[in-house]
Amino acid sequence: MELITNDYVIGVHHDPANIPAAAWDALLAAAPHPTPFMRHAYLAALHNSGSATADTGWQALFVTLSTTSGELRAACPLYLKTHSYGEYVFDWAWAQAYEQHGLDYYPKAVIAVPFTPVPGSRLLASSPADAAALLQAVRGVAQESGCSSVHLLFGAEADMQSCAAQAWLQRDGVQFHFENRRPDGLPYADFDDLLAHMQQDKRKKIRQERRKVADAGVRYTLREGRDIRGEDWALFYQCYERTYLEHGNRPYLSPAFFDAMRHTLPEHWLMVIAERDGAALAASLIGIDPARRTAFGRYWGALQHLDCLHFETCYYQPLQWCLAHGYQRFEGGAQGEHKMARALLPTPTASAHWVAHPAFRDAIERFLDRESDGVQAYRQHLAQRSPLKSPASAT
Repeated sequence: MELITNDYVIGVHHDPANIPAAAWDALLAAAPHPTPFMRHAYLAALHNSGSATADTGWQALFVTLSTTSGELRAACPLYLKTHSYGEYVFDWAWAQAYEQHGLDYYPKAVIAVPFTPVPGSRLLASSPADAAALLQAVRGVAQESGCSSVHLLFGAEADMQSCAAQAWLQRDGVQFHFENRRPDGLPYADFDDLLAHMQQDKRKKIRQERRKVADAGVRYTLREGRDIRGEDWALFYQCYERTYLEHGNRPYLSPAFFDAMRHTLPEHWLMVIAERDGAALAASLIGIDPARRTAFGRYWGALQHLDCLHFETCYYQPLQWCLAHGYQRFEGGAQGEHKMARALLPTPTASAHWVAHPAFRDAIERFLDRESDGVQAYRQHLAQRSPLKSPASAT
């Protein structure tokens, strides 16, 4: 669908394939906070694999702004949602409040990467003016679709500023990320150097956890990019699916999605494989951005249960790899205060929300004000529990 205004041709796309990949990725590359998960190939794989489609409650309504000559000026991944699964910014209470007042919260719209709580740019725009026009176009699409609201999830600072300029509500959150920076400002030399800068009880606990896995005879193989073999991808999905099923759920992502990652974005993956006596036990899949020296904890699964296997496979092995390869950041994903004891520290995240109903907008704004105070207090509490030595004791 296209709408021509005085300034732009507004496009609404039910399939990412209808948007030129090179033009989309060029906007992303120029964005303030690009991540591999906003790449055209990643979003297309979610759609083409059946993982994020109308059938799974993620109806694509990608919005683009182009000049009349066809130049892409702005774009964002917009989805019409009939539920709140796979978002990691929780609004179930808002939906319940709507229902209690006889109103429909769904459908709603989200500007987000499905199943991927990685902070980064969501509004791909050539200028602030283009970003503002994109938000206005998104709101128009949402209103025409009968949406109660629009939610921009895990946005970059520039996204939040664009939303604030149009009076969208802001919601604060917390994730746990590792920064490769010692108290003296230098990078850690290796994993032992990281441990040396941690408090004694945390250092002892990590060593005990790693020793449990090593003493159990577990050995690790790490493969990056095109070195990850077809049988490795098959093994990973077996582990990933098994873990979901053991928790009573089907996995969000299909084998076809991971097959697409293998063929279209191999440079953005690191696989960690745990084996014992020649048999696979577990695997984790770590997103990597070599250009920006950032890694992202993404997916994992296990075929057997073993004490501390999760910590070693998902945190210690990836962190050790990051330090050995000069990576500056490891993002641990959504939730998980337990990550803090593994040197991943609290990091603020943000989302923005446009709410159509005036009374509910006011109520949600009051809720967010109270929640923001709580999040700030929580972060202050966490800061007092840092696993790292104080700068004075680390020198």
